[in-house]
Amino acid sequence: MSTVTDAERTSLLKMLADQRGFLRHTVEGLDDERATRRTTASELTLAGLVKHVAQVEENWMRFVVDGPPTEPIDYEDPSAHVEHERGFRLLDGETLEGTLAEYDRVAAETDRIVLSLPDLESGHPLPDAPWFEGGASWSVRDVLLHILRETAQHCGHADIIRESLDGRKSMG
Repeated sequence: MSTVTDAERTSLLKMLADQRGFLRHTVEGLDDERATRRTTASELTLAGLVKHVAQVEENWMRFVVDGPPTEPIDYEDPSAHVEHERGFRLLDGETLEGTLAEYDRVAAETDRIVLSLPDLESGHPLPDAPWFEGGASWSVRDVLLHILRETAQHCGHADIIRESLDGRKSMG
């Protein structure tokens, strides 16, 4: 017998899988050179977006399981900015194929975690960061909605980059 929680969980994971599929479709048929080419004034590239979305999803699922990091992040520290920027580009030895495989691994782990939870209500206090309301907490549901929003936003970025690259449209 299905419960409301099961139906909600199934819907959220299906929507997330759809967004992941859109992002994968956007990079279909590209080699590393084309996947790392900038096509707009932005620093964003298709491979960099896939890498970023995978890292974001993995980090938020770590939050679901373990809670916020124990060590606060100094957002004024230039090394934090450098590390953030590295998450948007392929580094030496990284490939689009490897990045997609990592994204698949992260997606499978997210699905496994979400399906193993008794409900979507459990949560943790958000880490101290300039963009979070002080003292706020997020439930698993909030985290999943955030991952969905982040993935969908970057699917839009990817669509623009791909269309600028070779005219291919993901959804047109």
